[in-house]
Amino acid sequence: MKILVTGGCGFIGSHTIVDLLENGFEVVNIDNNVRSNAGALEGIEAITGVKVPHYQTDLCDLAATRKVFAEHPDIEGIVHFAAYKAVGESVEKPVLYYQNNLNSLANVLTCVEEFGVKHFIFSSSCSVYGNADELPVTEATPMKEAESPYAHTKQIGEGMIQHFAKVHPETSFVALRYFNPAGAHPSALIGEASFDKPTNLVPVITDTASGVREKMVVFGTDYNTRDGSCIRDYIYIMDLANAHTKSIQYLQSGKNKANYEVFNVGIGEGVTVLEAIRAFEKVTGISLNYELVDRRPGDVEAIYSNYKYAAEALNWTPKGSIEDIMQTAWQWQQKRPEWSFRSSAG
Repeated sequence: MKILVTGGCGFIGSHTIVDLLENGFEVVNIDNNVRSNAGALEGIEAITGVKVPHYQTDLCDLAATRKVFAEHPDIEGIVHFAAYKAVGESVEKPVLYYQNNLNSLANVLTCVEEFGVKHFIFSSSCSVYGNADELPVTEATPMKEAESPYAHTKQIGEGMIQHFAKVHPETSFVALRYFNPAGAHPSALIGEASFDKPTNLVPVITDTASGVREKMVVFGTDYNTRDGSCIRDYIYIMDLANAHTKSIQYLQSGKNKANYEVFNVGIGEGVTVLEAIRAFEKVTGISLNYELVDRRPGDVEAIYSNYKYAAEALNWTPKGSIEDIMQTAWQWQQKRPEWSFRSSAG
């Protein structure tokens, strides 16, 4: 079965390609490499022995996107990651996020319709819940007002797919609402490698530990949490990657209850920012230089998951701990290849 992965040079996409290949799928990749690096494909090949076909295509260009589908008319499934994802940047540049994230999705759905693609996995986010009234969140938890334009694009994206699915019963869809992916492949051949300055907590921690950053900041000390810092549900990247493979297999087997379903993918518990810092310090023996500062616009206070539905339906269970995340992320930071520090856009 041939799977098209969009954004496969990115953090989650590259690890998912590895998992798909290791489970017998054939993969084609589309990534314009504006926010990622094609060098990730070298790491994928080193791990799996497979050279993945790669198209440096902008999904906002419908004609260019169609060409890829025309060259691969046997694509049966899509895993759609391609999107801008920096919360802070989306607050500063909302139009950029609406244009990129929604136009690209619309073009991919156009090709799903035109080329008769059977299965579609959408990379959604726990940010669709906003500041939830009750924790942990389940798939039935109501969406509240999005705290950032990025989160709003995920809410709109889910809505686009849901309406599309109603008039296309021949295609089945899964939206995975995942929480905070982190860590790296245990080989340290791929990991989080955006050429932009990292904003996610774990790469900020490893940058600080390695001296790339003089110090890091913890945004918010007065939240209603155990230690005043934000609570997040950190999921090991290879567990998250496997959830996409399991979702494709689920749709392939015809076990889905409807042609559009949603699953939470997290570890079911929350870790504060300060607890995450302490976990890193514990597994590495390195003391981090950090400063406590005011809250950051767009951040929710606390979010963590109930993943029972994914466990039951997809036969998926997370295995990695916060310590595993920190250990593999640090190994990646220490062994990062040259390609991971530069952009391949052009």
